[in-house]
Amino acid sequence: MAKNIPLFIAFRLLFNARFYYPVFAVIQLDYGLTMSQFALLNAIWAVSIVLLEVPSGALADRIGRKRMVVLAAALMVVEMGVIAFVPFGNATLVFWAWVINRILSGAAEAAASGADEALAYDSIPEAEQKVRWPKVLSRLMSLSSCAFIVAMLVGSAVYDPGLMNRAISWMGFELVFEKETVIRFPVYLTLTTGIVALIVSLCMKEPRRDSGHDVSCSLWSDIFKVGKWILKSPFVYALILAALVHDSVVRIFLTTASEYYRLIDIPVVWFGVIGASFAGLGIFTPKIAEWLVVNRSIRTNYSLVSLFTLLGLFGITLAIPHWGVLIVVFFSISHGFLNFFGSHYLNAEVDSKRRATVLSFRGLALNLGFAAVSLIYGGILRHLRSQGFEETGERNEVFRQSLHWLPWVFIAFFTAFLAYYFLRVHRKVPDEYVK
Repeated sequence: MAKNIPLFIAFRLLFNARFYYPVFAVIQLDYGLTMSQFALLNAIWAVSIVLLEVPSGALADRIGRKRMVVLAAALMVVEMGVIAFVPFGNATLVFWAWVINRILSGAAEAAASGADEALAYDSIPEAEQKVRWPKVLSRLMSLSSCAFIVAMLVGSAVYDPGLMNRAISWMGFELVFEKETVIRFPVYLTLTTGIVALIVSLCMKEPRRDSGHDVSCSLWSDIFKVGKWILKSPFVYALILAALVHDSVVRIFLTTASEYYRLIDIPVVWFGVIGASFAGLGIFTPKIAEWLVVNRSIRTNYSLVSLFTLLGLFGITLAIPHWGVLIVVFFSISHGFLNFFGSHYLNAEVDSKRRATVLSFRGLALNLGFAAVSLIYGGILRHLRSQGFEETGERNEVFRQSLHWLPWVFIAFFTAFLAYYFLRVHRKVPDEYVK
């Protein structure tokens, strides 16, 4: 079982650090897709995750976490293989290849969500779980940041035909790569990491545990039982709500960060470097979070998350030219803390037989929260356009004005969360988290 921890970390690094991320939108357009098709593919991906998230977690609790992790890695290999070898020239064929890719990608994300973390947590002796898991999280998040930096820099570099041809010429080769070849390089690299992830997943061992499931009951019966248990467990429910409230609004900004960089006069060529630099903060943030969960109360820790989130949201409203990029540091810290605290406290409060299902409910909640805030944000954008603000050019006034709304959307969500917390939860927080 001890080998499961380094294998879990290796799997997460290989599964998540994808080389096409820095050119995610561009690569689809270069394959011949339109912007409307790009938006449709994102919707297909999101729906796939939402529909499969919780059933996959419940399935992991019933048939074994290793099987679901292996399935996730296998799906990753197939999803990347489809677009790695689809021939160019037939727009319809390319589009359907990407549809298959997005469905399989969503299924892979759902299969891995909860299952890999539950497998790793249950591989630690029960008496040591609450002490050792923060250290595992710290190591995972630090290494993930390093892997993300490599993926961002390498993925964007191999996508540049000029850079690749200069590198080949410098090494003494006479090859010349055409653009049609180069645009597949990030896909080939991700396909390779997917194959390695599959090998890693096959090396894992299923921890011994009492599944606690009545095989005569259906999968959906198990799901409803766990959902009812969450609703009747105020502290666990509050942990999921806290993640939803903070993550949903911050993710709205993170998905539009490139537009913010352009608004504050950052040259496009620096976007990838900025992303890699902020990812570098993830090397240090987990160590601080690890110290906080040992030495500070849960209320103090989540107050820090809320404070950094608010500082970031109000800071971006200023849209300070050039220096405004430093405001994004607050989001990097708050998001890192949020993920660390959520995993630590939630795993500590959930027993083994329902762990993967509960973690999948958390993933589902985050995606639904993001969808809800996306709809609210879309309404804000439509309202601003109706007020006569322009949406074209580098000075996108609609986007600039929308930044002023985000802090208040967060405050509204956060106020509702506080009302629930003080009415139902604050007297039921376990004594070990009140320091």
